[in-house]
Amino acid sequence: MLKRTAPAAVLGGALLAVAGPLVPTASAASGGVCDTSGMAVSVCAEDRTGRPGGDGKQAGGKPNGGGKGKPAKEVKCRYVKLSPQPPKDSMSYQVATGGRAPDGPGALYTVDCPESSRVSVVWRADGDDDAVVAIDPEVLARQALDSMTLRPPDIASPRSEGTYLIGMPMWLWVDQSDSTMGPVSASASAGSVTVSATAKVKRLRWDMGDGTTVTCTGPGTRYTADQGTAASPDCGHRYDKPGRHPVEVTAEWEVDWEVDGGGESGTLAETRTSQVTAVLHQAQAPNTR
Repeated sequence: MLKRTAPAAVLGGALLAVAGPLVPTASAASGGVCDTSGMAVSVCAEDRTGRPGGDGKQAGGKPNGGGKGKPAKEVKCRYVKLSPQPPKDSMSYQVATGGRAPDGPGALYTVDCPESSRVSVVWRADGDDDAVVAIDPEVLARQALDSMTLRPPDIASPRSEGTYLIGMPMWLWVDQSDSTMGPVSASASAGSVTVSATAKVKRLRWDMGDGTTVTCTGPGTRYTADQGTAASPDCGHRYDKPGRHPVEVTAEWEVDWEVDGGGESGTLAETRTSQVTAVLHQAQAPNTR
């Protein structure tokens, strides 16, 4: 589940490509969101140029919309801002700028055109109207989430080696730690944008293996001997049939993120699951003889 208060714009424009050394590039998902796994990059845009010739004509030489030829196929290119930027005396910088000092401030981008096998490094001036580029904070939020350690629930009860009787209340709980219940926090940055994210378990969903499901908003209460045959105050179950019941508990994590300094925010969802088997026995009547 993703809730966003102000969708980030990732628009496209045409840039002049200058041949340069190959560098790692990030592929873009649908909707213009960069997949930045394994890279310290954050900016993505699309460049669409007609092919062949880029002059708006069909392959047969007739204007689009006329004749029986097929329209020229669009070449979709993805631009990713290099972070950190190569130094000015580097080969990448010199090739992308043609060895000349740029007229104004700007940055180096990789451009990847899969359909034409074009991969190069280009220079883009800041404020270029032909390519409006924005950092997508959701990409940074997912990077922060990927860096977190979120473990499956640590089931304390029921235990596979435990002895349980049908009709008697069973207390359900998990042992708590930051990695199994939260909160866990992390951040990711690109350029001047930093996104901070915090994850915590919103609820535990217990599938009891007998066709019933128990939903608990916390870790459950630990049973102690002085509780006797009382039912759990917040997370429990009663079995009415003996046998082996596979129990599966799913932790539903809620990850809240926001751009530092205010602005866009949202929520991501993650799940982690653990299993255990509960063995239920028939209660034995006392021997009165």
